[in-house]
Amino acid sequence: MLRVPIYCAAIIVTLFMMASTTSAEDAPDESGFSLKDTPADHLDVLLDGKIVARYMYAHDTSTPARQQETYKPYLHVFDAEGKAPITQGADGKLYPHHRGIFVGFMKIGLSGKTYDRWHMKGGDIVHQKFVEKRSGPGQASFTSLTRWEDEAGNPVVAEERIFAIRQGPPPFRLLIDCTSRLYAPAGDVTLDGDPEHSGVQYRPAGEVDPKQTVYFFPVANPDAHKDLDYPWVGESYTLGAKRYSVVDINHPENPKGTLFSAYRDYGRFGAFPKAAIATGESLVLRYRFLIADGEMPEAEVIQKSADQFTSARTPSETPKVTSKPAEMSKPAEPKAK
Repeated sequence: MLRVPIYCAAIIVTLFMMASTTSAEDAPDESGFSLKDTPADHLDVLLDGKIVARYMYAHDTSTPARQQETYKPYLHVFDAEGKAPITQGADGKLYPHHRGIFVGFMKIGLSGKTYDRWHMKGGDIVHQKFVEKRSGPGQASFTSLTRWEDEAGNPVVAEERIFAIRQGPPPFRLLIDCTSRLYAPAGDVTLDGDPEHSGVQYRPAGEVDPKQTVYFFPVANPDAHKDLDYPWVGESYTLGAKRYSVVDINHPENPKGTLFSAYRDYGRFGAFPKAAIATGESLVLRYRFLIADGEMPEAEVIQKSADQFTSARTPSETPKVTSKPAEMSKPAEPKAK
């Protein structure tokens, strides 16, 4: 796994203690990628003038309902027309704490206490500021500093969350690189939980048809409940009359022993690594998401993108892919606050 020197962590932690600021709104461009910021609410990523993704970063504690809507930042993925998200937001009726592409852990250990930054009990994940926003013909990227707080607003974990968005390798429409650099500003931290309630995850919109959700694995005879360290996992799901496919690529420098939750019919899936972060140090989690309109593209395209993402020196052999229908959801998960 990747780590950075302690002095770098100190710089980041200092930034987290500063007052929150946001950049001025960027002028959208009608060609290539551009960014448009709606201050204190969301940042749109546009391609040729159409929204392809939206980073939801508002944090509003004025009412309990508004706090529940804004207690964690996440990335929405939009349809090809740029009209609506194909991922779930705060209005989701089933497990509304599942939102877009998001990061969280149910069991965060610090100084003998455990914090739940999955269901968001007793504290929020709060966007502090953007430290970098860039866009151009081939890519848009931004870095969001977030603070994972306890019930009193003190930092438990500090995070540097980086998204880089490009056009995907055809027939994939989008390529989204998600990097989460997690710091331990207040003491040694452990990140734990289980595959259903921790990690870096993707959640389709709530209107998903559970009977048509299918998962794809680059191995024979997969058992996602037991297998460790899949190089990637894919999913196809249906919203209304439209089919979508997404692949989550796991970087080899992520923690070993990673389990994937890749079986729920409502489509929430992703990687669950366990890790420990010493005081003043950091952990880097890296994932790549490929988004396609329609059925799952060929494994050769996925594997080429995975090799590029992981800087493989020689091309990997294209794996034989196994598809499995989703399992029925189990309604035993604790309710969000």
